[in-house]
Amino acid sequence: MSMTRRLLCTTGLAAAVALVASPGLAQKKYGPGVTDKEIKIGNTNPYSGPASAYGTIGRTIAAYFEKINAAGGINGRKITFVTLDDGYSPPKTVEQTRKLVEREKVLVIFQGLGTPTNSAIHKYMNSRKVPQLFVATGATKWGQPKKYPWTMGWQPNYQTEGAIYAKYVLQNVKNPKIAVLYQNDDYGKDYLVGLRAGLGAKADSMIAKSLSYEVSSPTVDAQVVQLKNSGANVFLNVTTPKFAVQAIKKAHDLGWKPVHFLNNVSVSVSRVMKPAGYEKSQGIISSAYAKDPTDPQWKNDKEYLEWVAFMKKWYPRGNLNSSFNAYAYAVAKTMEHVLKQAGDNLTRENIMRTAASMKDVRVPMLLPGVMLNTGPGDFRPIEQMQLMRFEGETFKRFGPIIDAGGSS
Repeated sequence: MSMTRRLLCTTGLAAAVALVASPGLAQKKYGPGVTDKEIKIGNTNPYSGPASAYGTIGRTIAAYFEKINAAGGINGRKITFVTLDDGYSPPKTVEQTRKLVEREKVLVIFQGLGTPTNSAIHKYMNSRKVPQLFVATGATKWGQPKKYPWTMGWQPNYQTEGAIYAKYVLQNVKNPKIAVLYQNDDYGKDYLVGLRAGLGAKADSMIAKSLSYEVSSPTVDAQVVQLKNSGANVFLNVTTPKFAVQAIKKAHDLGWKPVHFLNNVSVSVSRVMKPAGYEKSQGIISSAYAKDPTDPQWKNDKEYLEWVAFMKKWYPRGNLNSSFNAYAYAVAKTMEHVLKQAGDNLTRENIMRTAASMKDVRVPMLLPGVMLNTGPGDFRPIEQMQLMRFEGETFKRFGPIIDAGGSS
């Protein structure tokens, strides 16, 4: 069952007032879904299915656009946010996206979530010349402006993250034997590519075993047993939240205590670490580019307090310990920035030009020092991360901010 949420704000008597010609009117350029009073934005999200833990991202974004509308919108235009459930199923994503583009006639598809789901609409979006903007996946393929000029990522890419973990292993683990669990699609395989690149010539000898799982799999317990039996002392856990919980639990219950890396997309304390068990999650290493709401370091931070105030007023049932909700807030702020900068030139072409023209843009809830930068040949807004380790009931960051080139 699909979920449609429209954020509409009535304009009362203003809707009945006749438009009066003005000198600036001629300069206005609109694409589909845009009028003097509205900007229609489309989105697909897994509100159901194996990745439903991410559904809160869509709800937070919807709440943020409600907040914008209540304050008068962006340049006088209210946001109509149409978000549909795709269940993390590529065929459903295709169906829902066609509905958004062809029936709803949205200006852009913003923050569609998932590598397999976005892959299913990648060529369609580019053939229709509809912005597939700030996709919620770190697959490397979203940064190919020459081949796919209508698709742009947002978060650091998975290959970079895999290479960062490899660098840590080489510097800190004696005689490493690495086991890898990964989702059998471009998302999971990107981490393997990054890991191998980071290990270099030592990759074949160091990777003891790698096993995949399917999104439709009920459990990854059998894979974790095999990986443990490989004798590995390093575990790279490349899974979405449901399977991350299973893998953390199983590794602990087997008495397997490797250096455990968990990919960034599953570092939610409330949706992964707590359900897996805090005692079973100790020492897990991951990476961050955004502020973790569970980190007491931010308790008096201005951006954090503003985010908390937003959540309490506009999404009160949202979890204040969820990194997914902080992520959604930051990416919604990014979309707001692009729309503001685009001004009255709200064509699809100008939206992409504006998104590809960000220079040291700071959005709230990213780590200090992490900035958004893009260009006509650079469709990767965020390329900086910092390692962190789970201790007690939260992640503790350590080491320098690392950029995509591996330097601090």
